Amino acid sequence: MKEFLTALALVLVVEGVAYALFPGHLKRLMASMQEQPEGGLRVAGVVAVAVGVGLVWMIRHQMTG
Repeated sequence: MKEFLTALALVLVVEGVAYALFPGHLKRLMASMQEQPEGGLRVAGVVAVAVGVGLVWMIRHQMTG
């Protein structure tokens, strides 16, 4: 549970840094996302989840192996 909460905190750190350093770019990015079809955004989300899970698995596997 400690690692999960740490991971969530790191997500907040990364997002906070992005908003602090590039607020204008993120506003444009969000505006362009409004024009994208939901199916495309859903596919991108599933791909991001799969890549993230794969990276976590690879890191864990390499650290313990």
